[in-house]
Order: sequence, then C-alpha cells, then structure tokens
Amino acid sequence: MAGASSPAGTAQGRGPAFKYDLLTALGAHACRSDKHAQRLVLRLMTLVTARYDWRHDRLSTGQREIAALWAVDERTVKREMAKLRERGWLVLRHPAARGRVACYGLGVPAILADTCGAWGAVGPDFEARLAGPVPEGQGANVIPFPEGSGPGGEAGMTGPWGEVAARFRAADAAAHAAWIAPLRFEGVADGVLRLRAPSAFHASFVRTHLAGTLADLARGVASSVEVLA
Repeated sequence: MAGASSPAGTAQGRGPAFKYDLLTALGAHACRSDKHAQRLVLRLMTLVTARYDWRHDRLSTGQREIAALWAVDERTVKREMAKLRERGWLVLRHPAARGRVACYGLGVPAILADTCGAWGAVGPDFEARLAGPVPEGQGANVIPFPEGSGPGGEAGMTGPWGEVAARFRAADAAAHAAWIAPLRFEGVADGVLRLRAPSAFHASFVRTHLAGTLADLARGVASSVEVLA
C-alpha cells in the first residue's frame, strides 16, 4: 500500500485497539465538520466497519453492495469513493477488472493527518497513542528516538533544547509528552534551532500546530525553529 513507510503505514501491526482509535479519530473529526463532511465520514466508517479486512488491509466491495449499505444510488457511490481517494483516505490497490471489483487499502497516514486536530478532545492518552512511533516492521526508515537522546537533550535539562523543552512542558504537559519529548535536538546553527522528529507525520504536526509556540519559547536561544523528519 502506498504510504507504508509513513508514520502509521497501514493498520496492520498496530494491535487490535488501533481500529477503535482510528474510528474514534474519524468520528471526533466529523463532529467538528460541516454536514457534508460528516456524511462522507459516516459513510466511510460504516463501510470500514462492515467490510474492511483489518488484517490484510483490504476493502473489496462492489458499488452495488456499497450503494445498498449507504442507501444511495451507484452514481453517489462513485462520487463519494472518488472523494475518499482524493483525500487519501482510501488507496486504490487494484482497479476493477472483468469479474473482479476494485480493491482498496485504508490511507491511515492521510486519515491521521486530517483528524489530528480533534485528538485533543478525546484526551492526552489518545493523542500519545496515535502520535507514537511505528511498531517494528511498519516503515523501516522511521526510527523512534528515546526522550532526551540528542546532544543537550531534555533528559538532563541542559543545553538550549533542554531549556526550551522544559518551558514547553511547564506550559502544556500533555502536548509535551505526545509531541515534544520524542523530538531530538540536532543543534543550533545560523540562529536556527534544528530538531528531528521520529516520523514525517510527527514533524508535520509539530510544524503545523506547535512551531509558533516553540519559536516563542526559543527566543534568546534561536531566531527560528526547524523540524526535520
């Protein structure tokens, strides 16, 4: 499946509880969305719950069967499935062929990226689970870093990164545990404090949601913060 080397890769290997976390993330995201997005998410959740093979990351159901499940016509199914592919929530693995329906995989990285803004409403433990490192075998190029592993890392509370991370933890312990503690300090050069995240998704989340806070906390240490994957 495309995206297998991403932070979440696929649903395979994540443990039986992951399916519920993923559906919870979708549901929480839908509750914060408009009615059109809510309907699309509800349809995906219903299809996944009814027909998705979590063990093999496979969804092979004909348009007629999906139409019956969703109580719509097949043209609506075609349109909605196209929307799900465009979002990356469904990934086409094998197109439909004579006598065979299309086979899809679940686009876990795209779902996580699109729903992460709603994780905090579920709780810090939920955020930490979904933001955690990839289980062994799920993306060999993603290496989780232990807390405070870099030079001047947080473990000893020394060096520029230790100071910045300690300030962040004092302000928001839950976000620190989920997103800041796994970052590795790589140094300060030309006024830029460089950090490395354990995955591309983790880096993207920090850049999008926490970079401003980190930059504010790093004043006096660096003029900007760069988060690498």
